[in-house]
Amino acid sequence: MIVTVTPNPSIDRTVALGGPLARGGVQRVADAVDQPGGKGINISRACVAAGLTTRAVLLADDGPFVRELEALGIACAAVPSPGPMRVNLTLTEPDGTTTKLNAAGATLSADVLSALTERVLEQAGDWFVLAGSLPPGAPDDWYAVLAARLRERGRRVAVDTSDAALSAVVAGLAPATAPSLLKPNSDELAALVGASPASLERDPGLVAAAARSLVERGAGAVLATLGAAGAVLVDGEGAWHAAPPPVQVVSTVGAGDSSLFGYLAADLRGATAPERLASAVAYGTAAAALPGTTVPSPSDVRVNEIRVLPLDLSSSTTASEGEPSWQN
Repeated sequence: MIVTVTPNPSIDRTVALGGPLARGGVQRVADAVDQPGGKGINISRACVAAGLTTRAVLLADDGPFVRELEALGIACAAVPSPGPMRVNLTLTEPDGTTTKLNAAGATLSADVLSALTERVLEQAGDWFVLAGSLPPGAPDDWYAVLAARLRERGRRVAVDTSDAALSAVVAGLAPATAPSLLKPNSDELAALVGASPASLERDPGLVAAAARSLVERGAGAVLATLGAAGAVLVDGEGAWHAAPPPVQVVSTVGAGDSSLFGYLAADLRGATAPERLASAVAYGTAAAALPGTTVPSPSDVRVNEIRVLPLDLSSSTTASEGEPSWQN
């Protein structure tokens, strides 16, 4: 089972434009769709599409949002929210350009946060996925502390977050309590190691060196997603890069979530590290070809088109253009 934790879920409203976004103008909408969202929710939806068991732990009232998830086949362990569900707006242009406007979410009290923590800790699963932004009121280290508590219980934990929450996870890395998997994108990894996203996307070797620094500090593995450049996986045994096949990009929203799911699904099948990376890139590529935050099903995924190449870490140097964020 994959248990997903989404402390800041959302209604994802995707608006497809008929032409390029014209700032300050008036445009007609080609299509619009609302979907239940949040990184963890997206991964649970992918689980259902692939026939895998999942449970979503989330902050939401026992109302239409939860009912919709249950109708999709997702078992929910919901903690009542102190405020209305946030709405995230995504604008997609015909060439695949995506603009996101994300709301902050309801402010949490200490009591609500404690209830959410306990709801997570009482679950049982093969993987726990701590994903997405933290809502106002949650301390920056909430994921870091929760991951450590889960690891102390022998759980495998994947973390996919950004900004201060990700910096707090990295600052607290220790072999016994560190996440089993970190999944930064190029922007997030660049911020962590003081590099530029463009330099990382151009050079998988630099990505591997940056990811290796996190593995050396205790992370079990790092899956760095690089958009059109594919992804790099680094663990204690080696490093690999995989590039995606050509695809007509429709929406990149949720592609990183699908990549993480692809990795976890392959792991549950007992796949090797290169096979897990191939599955991650195949799922991310399939998601980018679908509208809105639609998650791919196994029939959309073309793993056999993904070529995985090993990277030589002995010749890599750490990408550094400044001080890592955890040392600031």
